[in-house]
Amino acid sequence: MNENLFTSFITPMMVGVPIVVLIVMFPSILFPSPSRLIDNRLVSIQQWLVRLTSKQMLSIHNRKGQTWALMLMSLILFIGSTNLLGLLPHSFTPTTQLSMNLGMAIPLWAGTVATGFRYKTKASLAHFLPQGTPFPLIPMLVIIETISLFIQPMALAVRLTANITAGHLLIHLIGGATLALTSISTITALITFTILVLLTILEFAVALIQAYVFTLLVSLYLHDNT
Repeated sequence: MNENLFTSFITPMMVGVPIVVLIVMFPSILFPSPSRLIDNRLVSIQQWLVRLTSKQMLSIHNRKGQTWALMLMSLILFIGSTNLLGLLPHSFTPTTQLSMNLGMAIPLWAGTVATGFRYKTKASLAHFLPQGTPFPLIPMLVIIETISLFIQPMALAVRLTANITAGHLLIHLIGGATLALTSISTITALITFTILVLLTILEFAVALIQAYVFTLLVSLYLHDNT
């Protein structure tokens, strides 16, 4: 096992060329377009989960917000499948890269803000200055609200990166400890291995939850601006 904890987070190379683009495109293979009159069980389960998630996520939106349905569902499927594939041995998780998460968060956040300024200009500007604010506090509150607005995409990206990276580091550390304890104490190694299995199950749940949280926050930003 690699001694460097961060080796698994390095962008993989093939013949000196980064292959992260191929890795990012790979999850789309897991969701094929149905071409049969009667779908198989796997496609039926996928479609049922997509309908259930979209119904829950889009129930708060008006007609303008529901035009983002395809974008939001593509986002949650991409992040969820990428996180799950990253749990496979000797694999690479693109969502551990802050640059990639910022690349998803900033355009989506900017799109929701632009939509708000286009369709709800007065309401969007009113968020910068709460009603009844004393006159001496107006400049300070405008600055604070502006900073909080621009922090939103950073918070989205950092939350996803931190949660996925922390889980992978814990699995790496506990896996290394289990391997080292095998030659020292079998009982302790079994206990550590049990913890490793439970942590891996937890990481599967975290992978899906983080995809849902990321998409839900984008959906809430959209709801506030439509």
